[in-house]
Amino acid sequence: MVSNSVIAAVCVTLFISLVLPVALYLVYGIKNKGKGVWTAWLLGAAGFFVFQIVIRIPLLNLLSLNEGFRSFAASHYILYCLALAFTAGLFEAAGRYAVARILKKKLSFERGFAAGLGHGGIEAILLIGITYINNLLYIMLINTGAFEEVVSQAAALGSDISPLLQLQSTLLSSGPLMFYLAGYERILTMVFHVFLSLLVCYSVRNGKDLQGLLICLLLHTAVDFAAPMLNGLASPALGNRLSASTAYLLVYILLTAVAIACAAGILSLRKRWKQSSSEA
Repeated sequence: MVSNSVIAAVCVTLFISLVLPVALYLVYGIKNKGKGVWTAWLLGAAGFFVFQIVIRIPLLNLLSLNEGFRSFAASHYILYCLALAFTAGLFEAAGRYAVARILKKKLSFERGFAAGLGHGGIEAILLIGITYINNLLYIMLINTGAFEEVVSQAAALGSDISPLLQLQSTLLSSGPLMFYLAGYERILTMVFHVFLSLLVCYSVRNGKDLQGLLICLLLHTAVDFAAPMLNGLASPALGNRLSASTAYLLVYILLTAVAIACAAGILSLRKRWKQSSSEA
């Protein structure tokens, strides 16, 4: 049986990743009615969806079918993580830039902020929210005894049941903290996405497109590279130099520090935006 404390944690993270992005969209849109934030949120969401979900992830899935690529990933952990981080930064920076160019004639702090909320919000919904809906459904199956029937049916159809068994093991053996941390990570990531989108929008507004893009790309790549590197220190890939709990703690310290810096960056951009608007 999956404990009630784990179920509560899954529900909290499901709320953060699925309900909260929509709630923020509605609240921010109503608060800034008439400032074009509804459209900006949708454009920000589209920027992530097109460049990540439609283009990058399918390309990575195709590459993963190649034996040479799988061999490279297994034997060159650092380069593999760097490549994943760089392509994530590159494709998402391209999405942010496309949105900023579409909004260029009517760019404002509110629209740039909304674009960031859309970018981070749709990522949370598609990558975490849907996953946690599945987690909750599987928990119900496990606790009602129906999960074994699902596994048996999958095996009878010739499907690989190892992912199902692995998921069952994770849900039964993991404590609630792991699921709460997933929700906490989404909040931190949302702040990160808002800052990067605002940065690109501010740069485009001031005619410094390339500078904004490069900073966005470098920051995104650095964060996406640092996290798996820290996790890797607790794996055979990098010599098991840290315990899993220590690596996990360091990752969340890093993400928290990045989010705090990004929050300060958002406030700084807001101040600069107001100053430049009053001078115009």
